[in-house]
Amino acid sequence: MKMIILGGGITGRTLALAVAALSAGRVQVEIIDTVSENNRQKYSTDNYAIALAYGTCQQLERIGAWKELNSFATPIESIYVSDQGGYGSVVFRSLDYKIPYLGQVIQLHQAAAILLRLLEKAPGVRIFGPGTVVGVIQEQDNATINLDNGTILTGKLLVAADGSPSLLAKHCKINYRNKNYDQIAVIANVITSNAHQGKAFERFTPDGPLAMLPMSKAGCALVWCHSVNNQNEIRGWNDIEFLQHLQKMFGWRLGKIIKTGKRHYYPLNLRWADQHITHRIALVGNAAQNLHPIAGQGFNLALRDVISLAETIVQAELQGHDIGSYKVLSCYKKRRAPDQQLTIRMTDGLINLFANSLTPLVIGRNVAMMAIDLLPTLRENLARRTLGWVQR
Repeated sequence: MKMIILGGGITGRTLALAVAALSAGRVQVEIIDTVSENNRQKYSTDNYAIALAYGTCQQLERIGAWKELNSFATPIESIYVSDQGGYGSVVFRSLDYKIPYLGQVIQLHQAAAILLRLLEKAPGVRIFGPGTVVGVIQEQDNATINLDNGTILTGKLLVAADGSPSLLAKHCKINYRNKNYDQIAVIANVITSNAHQGKAFERFTPDGPLAMLPMSKAGCALVWCHSVNNQNEIRGWNDIEFLQHLQKMFGWRLGKIIKTGKRHYYPLNLRWADQHITHRIALVGNAAQNLHPIAGQGFNLALRDVISLAETIVQAELQGHDIGSYKVLSCYKKRRAPDQQLTIRMTDGLINLFANSLTPLVIGRNVAMMAIDLLPTLRENLARRTLGWVQR
């Protein structure tokens, strides 16, 4: 049997690799890159990093990808969560859970390049592109995708892994709902005078959530959210002004913040598809739901989609079932819906709680963090989601 994946980014590549590994090449995979590799390198930014939860790393190891990725990753050994000016805080340490790290940080372009190299050696995988979808035909027993470069591919299943909003989803009349957070994220690499020692920080400030993730040497990957109303001022800051404002919001836990790399700005919203499956079509990752970066849940949720879909497909193939049938895809949907919905509610709830300066909410969130730090059940539930130990 054959499946086709539209989208050659990190989600699509991981799905192709997972299916190839778990099926030992029995399920044929054709992956369509929507961006040429030259353009991907040209426009990739060396300061966009992702945090992989411990559970995500476990799954990547299972499909044979983690050994290569690990060489370029930096471990997170502790996470400090705090509210600027507040008294509530939570600290998670890998030693508390008898694991070597809570997660790993890797630059996105490095991860994508490694996955591509692994795919080129994976059994049963063919890579096409670059190409843009111009037509989709859903027949009873097959689905066909037409690309603008003249390529026509047919398989039992088409998977949208082309981001949000997905062109494949659009061609299949799948609509999206959107919630605008009226925020932008500032992405940059920064250098601090003190080594990070494997520490990650999630700090809630009046401007918005601020995350500092450990990277090699004294570097940290910064994700700093601001109100969209202030974007003109923020974009106008020179390096010295930017570092001064960042120091004020973050504090001195890592000493003086002495240097910033090139800054990039992204609008933030929540976007999710009305349907995650339809006839011979499945959506994964950002094509299914695109989250706010708070708590770093985006790719970790996407990876759980990917592994679950790969397992569902491979099991169906072993049992002689049609991998693109509605029965098989319904199993995937039923399996993933609880985790997807809970993660969306959690990230959206955190934004509503921590992006609000009203006094009752400020008091409430500080009390909540104190409760999490003191009550084992609350702490354990949050820790398991942070670690990616989530039922899927």
